[in-house]
Amino acid sequence: MDRVEDLLRHQLEVRPSALAFYDSSGARWTYADLDRACDDLAVHLAQSGVQRGDRVLILSENCCAKVAALFACYRLGAVAVPVNARQTQAEIERIQGHATPVAAVLTTSVSPDAQAHAAWMNAREITGRFGAVHLARTGQSNPDAPDDLAVLLYTTGTTGDPKGVMLSHANLLFGGRTSAELRNMTIDDVIYGVLPTTHVFGLASVVTAAIHIGAPVQLEARFSAARLYQALREGVTLLSAVPQMHALLMQYTKEQGFDRLEGSALRYVSSGAAPLDPDWKRRAEAFYGVAVQNGYGMTETTAGICATSNRIGVPDVSVGPPLPEVNVRLDETVSGGGGGLGEVLVQGPNVMLGYYRNPAETMRALDRDGWMRTGDLGRFDAAGLLHIDGRAKELIIHGGFNVFPPEVEAALNAHPQVVQSAVVGRRADGDEEVVAFVQVASGDMPDTEELRAFVASQLAGYKRPSQIILAPSLPAAPTGKILKHKLLGHFADQLA
Repeated sequence: MDRVEDLLRHQLEVRPSALAFYDSSGARWTYADLDRACDDLAVHLAQSGVQRGDRVLILSENCCAKVAALFACYRLGAVAVPVNARQTQAEIERIQGHATPVAAVLTTSVSPDAQAHAAWMNAREITGRFGAVHLARTGQSNPDAPDDLAVLLYTTGTTGDPKGVMLSHANLLFGGRTSAELRNMTIDDVIYGVLPTTHVFGLASVVTAAIHIGAPVQLEARFSAARLYQALREGVTLLSAVPQMHALLMQYTKEQGFDRLEGSALRYVSSGAAPLDPDWKRRAEAFYGVAVQNGYGMTETTAGICATSNRIGVPDVSVGPPLPEVNVRLDETVSGGGGGLGEVLVQGPNVMLGYYRNPAETMRALDRDGWMRTGDLGRFDAAGLLHIDGRAKELIIHGGFNVFPPEVEAALNAHPQVVQSAVVGRRADGDEEVVAFVQVASGDMPDTEELRAFVASQLAGYKRPSQIILAPSLPAAPTGKILKHKLLGHFADQLA
């Protein structure tokens, strides 16, 4: 198979009437339904001027029509530019200005935000076997993209010029196949698709992996602990989520009067976008009754670099060994040399083509041998498992000592009333101070002094936060990933 649409072609040959996707709007599509929906939407795109090599903006939240839009682009040889509809008009206009799409598809039937964007984009409603979406003509045909380019993904939290990550059909095929094999997916699985398909994990490790193996996906436009709880009791077998989603589900279950998930067919759980700590892992495994797997990846590596395959109860909190065919090495010069700590470098079929229309950034990230700098600090243990100690640029140097935010966050997260935390450095009097932002559960909330005392026995003095800010929520991307670069500004009025 050379292109992602070949996965759908294969399923049409072997299982056309099997359930492929269903969503919160009530749509239930077989592979034959998906094929017909793609045909209809591809006709509308072609009539709007989309040609091979053009870009198509897909402003969406998870639903069956979003999958049809992706495969319609693949079928035309166009490049999909998936963007979460919850982004602002200004953010979307920046992406439009950089990607110069010919058309935009908006999944207005499941997204109020997409409806709002449809108004300023002068989009018109179109209908077909894909249901109802809005379509806007946004530019003239300009087919300058590489022939093997499948999607452009604009990374979370970028500053300055937009950075569109170019992922090829080969990247997505590798990511989907590897994810399916890692999870031992079969056609009998039911996959919960709440991670946004506008981001690489939902796109590669959920949608592409599911079509690769032929397993149905329950797509959710927005996260709801109540809906996830119901889905887990109705047959979902694979759950990939971020720590905040796990924490909110556990809190919801506790409010229903239960300490653990009962009556579930769940067999695989993974947590991504933040480091695991041993206490949280033990609590989560006791709740689910299955092992919680960890992994490491980024948009530029089609989600995956490393992943664990542990049995329940194994205390390992690494991100596991490198995936098959993926090479990882460390550049220790970045961390000062010695001690086995260095910037993680990656090479393999998962690595992006580069940044769209940005050769300077591409050259900074990729060398001539295809090794990509991740910007993350890591170390290998004696078993060859990779441990991530944080972003190189997020390393805090306090009083001449290195402070790694994940270590401080793990200490805070061990408190029973803490949902999640984020630690950043702030310049102060020629030094950097450690500042912690803590999302706490509703009910009997701890105070800052209680948290200070709680972490005092776990952290050396120079690692302890000089300030702790408590909040009911922290600024986050649609994936649930905390936007650390926004914390100091967001809570500026509470900082001393």
